[in-house]
Amino acid sequence: MFNDIGPLELVTLIILAVLVFGPDKLPKVIQDVTRTIRKIRDFSESAKQDIRQELGPEFKDFEFEDLNPKTFIRKQMDNDDLGLKEIRNGFDLKKEMAEVTDAVHGRDTDSSSSPSPSSGSSGGRVDMIKKPESPAADTRPPFDADAT
Repeated sequence: MFNDIGPLELVTLIILAVLVFGPDKLPKVIQDVTRTIRKIRDFSESAKQDIRQELGPEFKDFEFEDLNPKTFIRKQMDNDDLGLKEIRNGFDLKKEMAEVTDAVHGRDTDSSSSPSPSSGSSGGRVDMIKKPESPAADTRPPFDADAT
């Protein structure tokens, strides 16, 4: 519960508690606080048990920690019922990005390792803007009746 409180902070809290409540009332305050925390824990555990009973036997393995989205996703990624590991391992982002870049520049994916002079490079420089080729005068673009 107090995993992130360091020793200096703990000493500061103790000194502050002694100054605020005084050495006479401090043991009573600590008992009241611990009793309250215990009651809150008991109440939350009984509420969890009531919810599990109401959900029925098919949810007997239900854990409330699974409602946290990070925990749920982590648990589903470990479970390989959907074949997600195969998809994740079969997807190479660098290769996909190289293919998209080659397609944008109009190069074949096989010739991407050795740039050809006709691919728009001159003197080691690559033109990022490809000039459109002029269409033939007698060729019309296809007409799409649904687009209008």
